Amino acid sequence: MVNKNRTNRVAAAMAAAALVSVVLPAATAQAAAAPPRIDLKVLVVDDGGSSVEAITAELRDTGMPFTRVRLGGSGRPVIDAAYLSDTVDGRPRARFQGVVLPNENPFGEGSAEMAALTAYETAYGIRQVDAYTWAHPGVGLEYTDNGGYSGRLDGTRAAVTAAGRAGPFGYLGGAVTFEDNSALVPESYGFMGRPRAGYTSYLDAPVGSGRASLVGEYTHDGRSELVVTFGYNQYQQQFRLLARGIVEWLTQGVHLGQERNYFAVHVDDVFAPDARWSKELNCTPGDYACAGGEGRESTIRMTADDARYAAQWQSAKNFKLDLLFNAGAGEEWKAEHGGTDALTAQLVADRAAYRWMNHTYTHPFLGCVQDTATSPWTCVKNAQGTVQYMSRAEISAQIRDNNNWAAAKGITTDRTELVTGEHSGLKTLPQQPVDNPNLAGALADNGVKWAGSDNSREPDQRAVGAALTVPRHPMNVYYNTGTNAEMADEYNWIYTSRADGGSGLCEDNPATSTCLPAPVDPVTGYLDHIVPQEARTALRHVLANDPRPHYVHQSNLAEDRTLYPVLDQVLDTYRTLYAPSAPIVNQSMKDTGVELGRRAAWDKALAENKVTAYRIGTTVTVKAPSGVDAPVTAPTGTRKQLLLGTTDFGTAYAGTRSTWTSPELLQSAVTLRLPG
Repeated sequence: MVNKNRTNRVAAAMAAAALVSVVLPAATAQAAAAPPRIDLKVLVVDDGGSSVEAITAELRDTGMPFTRVRLGGSGRPVIDAAYLSDTVDGRPRARFQGVVLPNENPFGEGSAEMAALTAYETAYGIRQVDAYTWAHPGVGLEYTDNGGYSGRLDGTRAAVTAAGRAGPFGYLGGAVTFEDNSALVPESYGFMGRPRAGYTSYLDAPVGSGRASLVGEYTHDGRSELVVTFGYNQYQQQFRLLARGIVEWLTQGVHLGQERNYFAVHVDDVFAPDARWSKELNCTPGDYACAGGEGRESTIRMTADDARYAAQWQSAKNFKLDLLFNAGAGEEWKAEHGGTDALTAQLVADRAAYRWMNHTYTHPFLGCVQDTATSPWTCVKNAQGTVQYMSRAEISAQIRDNNNWAAAKGITTDRTELVTGEHSGLKTLPQQPVDNPNLAGALADNGVKWAGSDNSREPDQRAVGAALTVPRHPMNVYYNTGTNAEMADEYNWIYTSRADGGSGLCEDNPATSTCLPAPVDPVTGYLDHIVPQEARTALRHVLANDPRPHYVHQSNLAEDRTLYPVLDQVLDTYRTLYAPSAPIVNQSMKDTGVELGRRAAWDKALAENKVTAYRIGTTVTVKAPSGVDAPVTAPTGTRKQLLLGTTDFGTAYAGTRSTWTSPELLQSAVTLRLPG
């Protein structure tokens, strides 16, 4: 009996060989003699659509080099054999390890460019991602009228198939649910088709009495395409969940760059009381800008019960909070309340349960001397017109005294870390456009290398003297509220129109905020509306390879303990989405600072074309400028070459191994030995 499958494969291989012999004669002949060199870079053919942009963002944010060719761009390169491959040191070279296209053929029927890509992918075993296409036989799927579906996908609950779990999406542990944030706005559209021969579904969803595919691998004519049949953007959760797997599939698990899911939460003002929002005045008494607030001040401060709850919650959730403390403010509170402080006693007793960080002794403003007679405040100037700043000695004392208090209590801190009250001392626009010139010296006096900053103002890491900033995400859980009702009231004031009783800030600043269609319920609005929204925002950061910590205040752990519902939703949702192989990385601010610094140096090296990385058979070589660590991801079982022998490479995460790496002693490049 004739084996028809074998005959078809032989025929397909002969046809592919004939095509390659026309387009890539030199490369094919040499490939038979030696394995080719495959450069670790991705080719992105960009049509300007959101799906290609999403994958491009994933490559960029992960630290993967790529070349983007913009379709329709004037003077763009022609994608032909010479563009895709050449010869280096007598060895054929594939210049790209993977290809991202808007769809299966964005160049049009009979295109010479598509023929060149097809020949290239076949000759070198390069994979192709079709960022967004429709279900049809040309991508290995039945038309949607044969057991499929086309239309809105909002709220669709898709599932990773057994093949997907065994393959590129094994790090996922639950359903991939398409976002449905508003019943009024269509958010996702796509096609679901039943697989034909050669197609392996990785993500599917129910259609009628069966299931149909949304993502899958189509293997045909000696090539492999990852077919995605729904539209998306880089921020949507369904894409964020799949992004890692798309990259791992495209690169066959070997690439520059690495990805983790980070989440750290800083609790500011520990030991200090926080001022309370006034529902009647719609401002915070005690704040200079709160007209009529004098004599109506009220504060929020954790109790010993709140401290015990925090320790129990941490243990139950297997998650550690960072406590940013103001010991002097706590001592002042203690002196004003009979000389005893059960909160401090409880937190000190549980000190080993937390990470602790210096937030200055009494939380003063460390920038210019403020004139609060007007709103907004201004910087005080002397008779010569020079801005007056807090002195280096005063700033240094705030840092030193807090450290010394902690040491006396047996609290372990990393003295290289500091977050100043309100991020003060750093530039504060528009009033203080430069850092306090005394700040850098005070940081150096106390050995501070990492200074927290506000990501909403300064998202990029920068130098402050010898120290570097670490941007922090503010969470929309307000410092001046202790109850759910207070949170809802202030939220309504900020985000509703004047006609609805709000401040109208949303009307005055439409570029940065959107007015609520109606105020949230004052009783249930916090839990029903604000918590899901804030948890969604935080989770989006977690899933975007963003190591920046989030920050809240001790008031959010007091009274109604408003923070916990947000954190519970983030952590619980994450742990249903991901397998144990991809845990949340809950790291210190110093570690985040190091990570951001490495990324900046790496991105600079890539931009200046100073990185060379390639694979020949089972050997990977990476060369970067001296002093620049390279992020590399490789399969389990990969070994790093030492001067003598090898060692396990990287650390395990999400089914692969990855790390920042540099050449070993007496080596000029990183050399990895892949398994198999």
